[in-house]
Amino acid sequence: MMDYKAIRRALHQIPEIGFEEKETQAFLLEQIRKLPQERLQIKIWKTGLFVHVAGRNPSRLIGYRTDIDGLPVPEKTGYSFASRHEGKMHACGHDFHMTIALGVLEKVARQPIKDDMLFIFQPAEEGPGGALPMLASREFKKWKPDFILALHVSPDFPAGTIATREGILFANTSELFIDFHGKGGHAASPHLTHDMIVAASHFIVSLQTIVARRVNPLHSAVVTIGKMTAGTKQNIIAEHARVEGTIRTLDQETMALIKDDIERQVKAVEIAYHCTSRIDYGANYYQVFNRAEDVKPFLNFLLSRKYPHVICGESMTGEDFGYFLKELPGFMFWLGVGKTSGLHSADFMPDETALEQGVKVISDYLINGQ
Repeated sequence: MMDYKAIRRALHQIPEIGFEEKETQAFLLEQIRKLPQERLQIKIWKTGLFVHVAGRNPSRLIGYRTDIDGLPVPEKTGYSFASRHEGKMHACGHDFHMTIALGVLEKVARQPIKDDMLFIFQPAEEGPGGALPMLASREFKKWKPDFILALHVSPDFPAGTIATREGILFANTSELFIDFHGKGGHAASPHLTHDMIVAASHFIVSLQTIVARRVNPLHSAVVTIGKMTAGTKQNIIAEHARVEGTIRTLDQETMALIKDDIERQVKAVEIAYHCTSRIDYGANYYQVFNRAEDVKPFLNFLLSRKYPHVICGESMTGEDFGYFLKELPGFMFWLGVGKTSGLHSADFMPDETALEQGVKVISDYLINGQ
């Protein structure tokens, strides 16, 4: 039997950002090749993997997806097994996700369930987005599941507790990058310049009116600018400014409205501040939506087996598993990892007791809940 803690700690030391997960892929392949191979087929896709497991008497193909990338976050946990990759960390729990997927894979490789299974080890969930190209891949089309599920760890629930709901679970999200270009010059002669710090600042302030005055108060939305860069020296007027942020909504219509208003406000800034601009929406993730008919059997199963679980609310978190659920029946759920700093924090330290519970719940559901 796999040592879940040892695997998680090994993975925790080698975080890699999207589509650079070569060391991670090699580690996963090493673990998978230790399993009985007679029912397994492995296909490499970029830095990810597809692993097909033949069932005993299959009538359908069940998919299980895990993400494998880390984040560009310098680690501050103090772990003895901290990241060996400077400036990178598994700060979103993908080391947990991969370990649990390997644990479930081991179970069905040694004691196959009735149906076939496809384990999807997906790169680039944190960006630029691995789900859409994986869905379009030849390998996925050959092994397209009839049903798919996935989990995400959460510090909002006790370790081992399952949390999910019918309807929207994760928000629609979009990155936001805007460059403003004007005319620089000496600080003593502002009339000869077009100051992009002033232009970008005006835009950031006016941006706040979109959610406050354009979005229906009953439709949740967030627009956040997390970074602005501009200028070179205190006595030089900046000819370029860049703002970076995120948009999050609980429906696609509100996302479209916000983007339309952003474009209108940017055009107004161009006119008012004599500049040009460029908007880039970066990675866009579709909402994670659990259809009632797909997630209800899982909720009933949790109740019947007396697993600790709660019905949770929606989250403004983004997850590109939403693209899988847009195309396929299935569901996603949270796995509690106890109180710790939030996801994407440099000192995110999830409770490792949740690893075994995650493997147990998923394996039991595959064997007894279908």
